[in-house]
Amino acid sequence: MIGSLMMRVAAVILVIGMIWGIEMGIRQNFAMAPAHAHLNLVGGVLLFVFGLYYRLVPAAGDSPLTKWQGWLHIAGSILFPVGVATVIGKGETFIVLPIIGSLIVLAAVVLFALIVFRTSGV
Repeated sequence: MIGSLMMRVAAVILVIGMIWGIEMGIRQNFAMAPAHAHLNLVGGVLLFVFGLYYRLVPAAGDSPLTKWQGWLHIAGSILFPVGVATVIGKGETFIVLPIIGSLIVLAAVVLFALIVFRTSGV
């Protein structure tokens, strides 16, 4: 089930994000804080919330759109913060990475909104 996969991936991303944050704190170098924050929020929190919704609303979890939404969000939630970190570390030459990552996340969130409107009983 995609909801369970999303929650598992979110848990792994949160552990990685927490370790990254601790590492920044130890070094007292917070240059990557924007990438760290996006990793935790988009990859950890949002992904987990989406997974919970799919577990709590079985009709939503069974939709063919759900698999597309889940895989898009997983891909985007990794590419987006990695792209932000790459731009911070290597420069604006790599700006296309966070742009593509953010657009993938946006597409996944739009799909999620569509799924919610179809399955929430409103």
